[in-house]
Amino acid sequence: MRRTARLLTGTALAVGAAGLVVTPAYGGDGGGDLEVSPSSVVPGGDVTVHTAACKDGGTAAGDASAVGAGDFTLAPAGDEQDATGRFRVPPSAQPGTYEIVATCAEGGRRVSGDLVVTLTAPREQVHPRGSVKTGVGGALGGGDPVQTAAGVAALAVAAAGGTWLLHRRARGDGI
Repeated sequence: MRRTARLLTGTALAVGAAGLVVTPAYGGDGGGDLEVSPSSVVPGGDVTVHTAACKDGGTAAGDASAVGAGDFTLAPAGDEQDATGRFRVPPSAQPGTYEIVATCAEGGRRVSGDLVVTLTAPREQVHPRGSVKTGVGGALGGGDPVQTAAGVAALAVAAAGGTWLLHRRARGDGI
């Protein structure tokens, strides 16, 4: 009986704790529904901001004053229903993480996203090209034909010598 009570109490506590962990800890309007691209930029770089929070092709007022860029407008582009806007990070911007905010014209919903300003541009991945100089040569690289012929001849002599030694050993003549 006590074991069953402990089991039920433990289960209730676990479910209660899980409920506390799963429950969202934010509320109201606001949130991270603003896509900032690129998310990392150098001073003087251009940034595009995109949100789907302003429904039905609505516009929004953007605020990048945290990074020193001031206000900008987000509006639907072409057939898209999502609002898009652009701004330029000032050359005097200091490295750090800045909050970029947009407020929808209808409903006043406020969304935000982060922009990281760095002193060095993110490097693109470089893929190796060409051959590796190992000193061994290769069949695909178009090596020196004289060296290739000498190598083939050396292998042939070694194979013939090995065969001759194995033949003598098999006859019992010794080495």
